[in-house]
Amino acid sequence: MKNAEKLVNSMQPGRVYRRQDLEGYSTAVDRDLKTLVESGQVRKLAGGLYYCPGKNAFGYTPPQERDLVRAFLKTEDFLLTSYNYFNQFGLGLTQVYNSGLVYNHKRTGEYLLGGKRFQFRLVPAYPARLSREFLLVDLLNNLKRLPDNTAGVLENLKARIKEFDRAALTACLERYGRPGAKKAFREIYA
Repeated sequence: MKNAEKLVNSMQPGRVYRRQDLEGYSTAVDRDLKTLVESGQVRKLAGGLYYCPGKNAFGYTPPQERDLVRAFLKTEDFLLTSYNYFNQFGLGLTQVYNSGLVYNHKRTGEYLLGGKRFQFRLVPAYPARLSREFLLVDLLNNLKRLPDNTAGVLENLKARIKEFDRAALTACLERYGRPGAKKAFREIYA
């Protein structure tokens, strides 16, 4: 148990680790991680991903989504978003989604990380941070994937398009918009 204790003492509470990150702290990292997982001191999130739980007044804290994705992809180069953000525009979208969306340059597919579902998509470009204008372009890029009334969403958008910064919207559309999104904006502004 001494080696496992040494390993857990080297881990920071609230941080997500890859197995490779912990190899320097133990000569038998797999055995020690198994011991720590069985004792509840460390949680296994997915193959090769571990979490040293932090504590707050309500008990153990779950890992931050951004930390999960960063450890999974082994990079900071991704954009974490959700279809749920589209509901903030008041365009008639009503669905609530239980998975995150990760735009990146490394992986594609759906993965369960720490009990949370993420859809990873390979895209050529995405901004460093979310903006209203990017989210609107992203909404139009993904409109056919949403189960809502798309014609109603476009009609509502025509009535509310002046709420968006046109220059920023045009820049986002040129950089991140697919042909269908560009066509929709031409029709809205016509």
